[in-house]
Amino acid sequence: MSQASIFLILLLGLGLLSKNQSVVVAVAVLLLIRWTTLSPYIFPWLKSHGLNVGIIIITIAVLIPIATGEVELRQLSDTLQSPQGWIVIISGLLVAMLGGAGVDLLKNDPQLTGGLVIGTILGVIFLKGIPVGPLIGAGIAVIFMRIYAMFSG
Repeated sequence: MSQASIFLILLLGLGLLSKNQSVVVAVAVLLLIRWTTLSPYIFPWLKSHGLNVGIIIITIAVLIPIATGEVELRQLSDTLQSPQGWIVIISGLLVAMLGGAGVDLLKNDPQLTGGLVIGTILGVIFLKGIPVGPLIGAGIAVIFMRIYAMFSG
């Protein structure tokens, strides 16, 4: 059995242990693809386009309340008039910035992905957290790496 399969099986076990459905489904799909003759065709496409497709799906899910009429323009106006609304807007800006930095980190250093997933799973198991996604986690890692570089170099 290849190291890639062993690593994925380890991640599958951690996903099951932490009851992290996203990790379990993702790893199971990757193992199924890996163990078929389709992997030389599917993996390159997923590597090139998977992140964009995933972001599109997440964006669609986030915009559903607007599409269904649950959130209206009047509510946006109300949001702009409260301190809590501005805090949420600024938080959204920061999360988008962190996600962008995370995309760059994962593209440039894909070997960090395993550690990021393991850290997320450990946070779910031991800190009762929820898996918010690897892009934000990677973006936070970028900030910590820059701080570390400032003080170590």
